[in-house]
Amino acid sequence: MQQSPDPQKTSADATSHAAFELPAEVAAMLKHDDAGLVAAVIQQFDSREVLMLGWMDNEALRRTLSSGRVTFYSRSRQEYWRKGDTSGHFQYVKSVALDCDGDALLINVDQVGAPCHTGTHTCFDARALNAVVGSRGA
Repeated sequence: MQQSPDPQKTSADATSHAAFELPAEVAAMLKHDDAGLVAAVIQQFDSREVLMLGWMDNEALRRTLSSGRVTFYSRSRQEYWRKGDTSGHFQYVKSVALDCDGDALLINVDQVGAPCHTGTHTCFDARALNAVVGSRGA
């Protein structure tokens, strides 16, 4: 399993949660992509609306599980970023689940502010694709 490159650590990352380790049984269940990452679907805990998708490696997941706030791994910047630290648009963790294949996480959050970097309520509201709509009776 390849791990993502060693990103810059920030002072916020080196706080009291450093002693918490990702449980070995959790790490063993994760199926990382070639870059060492797992998709993390972010969902509003009460409305169940899908807000965004981010990427996590073992360290980002460890930080998320131990801090109560969501931390991602930025593929473009090759560093960790905790949602809200620069934008003020925080994501407070309510629950974390691993899918049946181990290649995706579902993280329910209490979102404060806009989850999308464009300032919208969800990252999925501006680019709908045309698709044939199916139905059960067809």
